[in-house]
Amino acid sequence: MGVLGENWFLDVRLKLRHFQLFLALDEHRNLHRAAAQLKMSQPAASKLLSDLEANLGIRLFDRHPRGLTPNWYGEIMIRHAHSMLSALRHTGEELNALSEGNAGTVAVGTVMAPAVTLLTSAIERVHRDRPGLKISVDVDVSKVLVPRLLEGELDFAITRIPAGVDAEHFVFEEIGEEELCFVCRQGHPLADKQTLNLADMTGYPWSLQPAGALMRQRVDSLFLHHQVALPRQIVDTADLLLSLALVDKSDTITVTTREAADLLCPPQRFHLLPFSETLSVQPYGLVSLRHQRLSPGAAALMSALREIIAQDA
Repeated sequence: MGVLGENWFLDVRLKLRHFQLFLALDEHRNLHRAAAQLKMSQPAASKLLSDLEANLGIRLFDRHPRGLTPNWYGEIMIRHAHSMLSALRHTGEELNALSEGNAGTVAVGTVMAPAVTLLTSAIERVHRDRPGLKISVDVDVSKVLVPRLLEGELDFAITRIPAGVDAEHFVFEEIGEEELCFVCRQGHPLADKQTLNLADMTGYPWSLQPAGALMRQRVDSLFLHHQVALPRQIVDTADLLLSLALVDKSDTITVTTREAADLLCPPQRFHLLPFSETLSVQPYGLVSLRHQRLSPGAAALMSALREIIAQDA
C-alpha cells in the first residue's frame, strides 16, 4: 500500500455501501450472512470488498473456511464506519428536528456523580434558551461511555478516559473527583456505630458495580490494601436503584457517590456508614473527540456545563 493522499477515499472509490458492509461483516464474520443483511447477493458483496482491497493495495479481512476476520486494517475501517454512519444518522435527526421547529438533538453520556447535580442543572439552563432541544442522557461507567463516544453515538461525555484507551483521540477538561460513601438502611445492625472499618462490614451482603468498573476497582483495592477478604455475598449491578432497593429491604451495604446518596437516600430510610477513611476515585471531566466539531445544541450544553463548573470552582 502506498501513502494515502488527502482525498484517498475518492481515489479508491470508497462508497457508503462499503461502510454498511464493514459493519455487517463485523457483526456476522460471514460474507453470506452479511450480504443477506444488506439485501445483496454474496458475489456482489464479495466484489464490493475485493475491489476496495485492490484499490487500497491491502487486505482488510483474512479469509478462512468459516468466514472472514478483520485484520488491523479492517478494524480501523470498521471503527470509522461506526463513526461515519452514526454521524449521518445524527445529521438526519438534526434536519428532522429543524424541519419540525425544534432546536436539534444532543446525545451525552455521563458517569453517576455529575448526572445528579451538574448535568441536571446544565440541562435546565440550556432549555431556557433552547426549549426545543432534544437531549438524551446515558448514565454508565467510563469503559462503556468512551467506546460509544469513539463510535459517534455520543456527542460528548462527562467521564474518565479508561486505561488502555489512546487519550490522543480526546480533549479532556477536568472537573473533579467523585467522593464515595457506604450506604445501609436505617435499622441496620451497623447503623448505630460511631466509626467503622472494613472488617466490621465484610460479614454483610453487598451490592457493587460489576468487576472492572472504576468504583468497583476502588472498593476492591481498598479491601486488598487493608488485607481484608471481600464479602462472600456480592450482587454485581451497575443499576443504583436496584442496589438501593436491596439495601432498603435487607442488611445489604452498597457504595455510591456522595452526590447520589444526598439526592436518592433520604435519612428516614437510609444511613451513611461512618467509614474511617475518605474514599474517592480519580477525577472525571468533559470529554469530547479532538477532531470533531460539536453541533450547535451540543456546544450549547457544553457551554452551560462550563459555566456551572466555573461558578462552583
